[in-house]
Amino acid sequence: MPFIPHTPADLEAMLAAIGVVDIDSLFDEIPAELRARGLDAVPPGMSEAAIGKLMRMRASSDGEPVCFIGAGAYDHHIPAAVWELVTRGEFYSAYTPYQAEASQGTLQLVYEFQSMVASLMGMDVSNASLYDGASALAEAVLMAVRANRKVKSTRVLVPGSLHPAYRDTVDTIVRNQGIELVDVAYDPESGRIDAVALEEAMAEPFVAMVIQQPNFFGVLELVDALTDAAHAHNAIVVGCVNPLAMTLLTPPGAWGTNGADIACGEGQPLGLPLSSGGPYLGLLACKQALVRQMPGRIVGRTVDLDGKPGFTLTLQAREQHIRRSKATSNICTNQGLMAAAATIHMAMMGPAGLTSAAQASHANTRTLAEKLTAIGGVEPVFTSPYFHELVVRLPVSAEDALRALAVQEVLGGYHLGRDYPELENCLLVCATEKRTEEEIDDLVHHLTRVVGRLDRPVCTRLKPAENPF
Repeated sequence: MPFIPHTPADLEAMLAAIGVVDIDSLFDEIPAELRARGLDAVPPGMSEAAIGKLMRMRASSDGEPVCFIGAGAYDHHIPAAVWELVTRGEFYSAYTPYQAEASQGTLQLVYEFQSMVASLMGMDVSNASLYDGASALAEAVLMAVRANRKVKSTRVLVPGSLHPAYRDTVDTIVRNQGIELVDVAYDPESGRIDAVALEEAMAEPFVAMVIQQPNFFGVLELVDALTDAAHAHNAIVVGCVNPLAMTLLTPPGAWGTNGADIACGEGQPLGLPLSSGGPYLGLLACKQALVRQMPGRIVGRTVDLDGKPGFTLTLQAREQHIRRSKATSNICTNQGLMAAAATIHMAMMGPAGLTSAAQASHANTRTLAEKLTAIGGVEPVFTSPYFHELVVRLPVSAEDALRALAVQEVLGGYHLGRDYPELENCLLVCATEKRTEEEIDDLVHHLTRVVGRLDRPVCTRLKPAENPF
């Protein structure tokens, strides 16, 4: 904050009002030996100007590389007005709007956010956001298990092509709740969920199935057939989607005959910058029949006694409001600032603008794929259609290639071998609407040189044979 509001005189007046000598007296019930004796590792205080200079210096140390990494976080254009508005005090410093009469503006913004997310997802209702896409998926899985009374199993089918960080997060949250995550392998040729592996997994009862669209490899799944197959087994379908892709693809609510039951995803593509790793924004929406199982808050529109429109929190099934053991979730929050940014971004871009960004991203990725695979030894890994990222295999070490590209201020992709040993030396590459043809050509130029250098046999100087005489 730019200033500390309480002066020494203010503190003295407050302490005198409550009859206390000093602030330490407020903690006299804590034994002296348990109190902190100072923070020795904390440096001396700095002025606001000095702190600003320090933070700008640290931010600049990241450089300004051209980004071809996707893998769940995407470098999209954000209109300058978005964060000029979001950082106004009304949004920037506000947290949870518990008092409806004092926060109509914030509540209206959240209501608009929910309406836009529900529209993108093709769902009836959306909540007021979660931490990120990974925790949103975990909450969706918990919702599905609570809501499905037709199946007694706690098995949840999770594709191997799901984002690895999402899979790990879901496992961490649900493993101690008796929920079994069943890994369903992907087809090594298409990159989609393997039909044989899925049939085997469906041989036993399962309560829910997760479908990511596009999946972690950028591949488009056959969502209609998958959704109908899961519903035929009385399972709940959880769609985990890229919200920007939903402007071009069929939304979860329209998958198959009856649509997915729950939809979730990461809201970062909607106006949130790649700010050294966060923060992010979880999206969660569902059919009306499951709304009582949804964690977090839902803002509704109503009228007051005079008939004037107003906004209020209509559902708050969380631990602050009811007994902790009865809460639907004990970790969810309202990512108010991120939700505000996403709302303003979507409002400014409009349906046509979002669709145009998605189309440009797909077109750029097709250009990227064509030019990368023209490099000798570089080949596409999967045969299925993709949205705005795809997997290519290099004829050289992917880690070495990425390090060489980074020297040229180019982030060349995500090395899939870190999570999939069978995809060693494979890169997940992405091109959003921000990538220009010159930047793509620059990546191709540098990668061509890197592949040629790394693929060249290493010559070693042989020691001359020793003279036996």
